[in-house]
Amino acid sequence: MPKTKYDSIYQDLKKKIESDAFPYQELLPSENTLIQLYDCSRNTVRRAISKLVTDGYVQTMQGKGVRNIYRPIDQTAFIIGEIESFRESAARNGQLSRTEVILFAEITANATLAARTSFPEGSELYYLQRLHYLDDKPLILNHNYFLKSAVPGLTPEIAENSIYNYLENELHMAIINSKRIMTVEKVTEIDEKYMNLNINDYNCMAVVTSYTYNSEGVMFEYTQSRHRPDYFRFQDNAVRKNLL
Repeated sequence: MPKTKYDSIYQDLKKKIESDAFPYQELLPSENTLIQLYDCSRNTVRRAISKLVTDGYVQTMQGKGVRNIYRPIDQTAFIIGEIESFRESAARNGQLSRTEVILFAEITANATLAARTSFPEGSELYYLQRLHYLDDKPLILNHNYFLKSAVPGLTPEIAENSIYNYLENELHMAIINSKRIMTVEKVTEIDEKYMNLNINDYNCMAVVTSYTYNSEGVMFEYTQSRHRPDYFRFQDNAVRKNLL
């Protein structure tokens, strides 16, 4: 699917902000200047700016313009952003990545698993344990559950590459929404075994639990992602609503 005009403008402005072509705390070029620069409509520029606002790159000020508020984040951290595959996240964070499939099984959700994952009891599932390496360090252990009826043909080979690439480009699934819950939990024996942790140094893990839905409103994935706390960062852009 070709990129829309506003998205290409967003990407170009984002790159210029990140490279300091537009310095921190300075105003971006005026709306009229951007319209002429990108040869587009006012609405197209506004959509691109709106996306930059949502992503925390700029802030609009009525009657004054658009200010750059972007600050780079320490790249020794693994930063969670939007709904994306591990490989996409690693690339965005400027890190080399690889994935090792530790376990690949087909299971049926019993009452306990159904209560934990929100899949209906009796659902046929793929269950995977995958170890994600960044710059050759084992930093993330994923426990993935996928609904077989929504993700047919999944294999360990696909899981070592990119499951989301398979879903979108082979199965033509539209991945729409992911509900995430973040907690801090005790290190488990599996964490210690595969992530080379010293329990005296790290007695907890950053855990991201996600429930992900496709365009049909079907929850096709439940994942518990367990991160070494010293390499974990979560990035969000919160906006306070005007309650008056």
